[in-house]
Amino acid sequence: MTGTDAREGADGGRDPPSLLGRLLFGGVLAYTAIDGFRNMDGQIAYAEANGVPAPDRLVPLATGLLAFGSLGVALWRLPRLATAAVATFLAAITPTMHDFWNAPDEQRANERNHFVKNVAILGAAVAFLRRARRR
Repeated sequence: MTGTDAREGADGGRDPPSLLGRLLFGGVLAYTAIDGFRNMDGQIAYAEANGVPAPDRLVPLATGLLAFGSLGVALWRLPRLATAAVATFLAAITPTMHDFWNAPDEQRANERNHFVKNVAILGAAVAFLRRARRR
């Protein structure tokens, strides 16, 4: 294998982003997905309390989307699809589950912090997506 071939992923994407960056980003999100699967009943109840329609179907679907995306980014397999999955998850979940503007006063700061954190993670997902689109 030449140096160029060694950098080429299974999907043909050249020069993937930093392994450490991908492992940190994907690993934390994979942990979040695993925790979501372990506490599925609680996640569904939380989504239902936030007015999510059909939470018993949408929450497992969203958690699976996050699991797929996080592992895909960490391993840099199907990076376009994986990063799009993470971005889609965050774009859908963040304003729905962390709508700090509607939260009671005692929860507003916590929800705002989660909202801002998710927006920052979404920014990283968009950066990874842009990198995945390079050929």
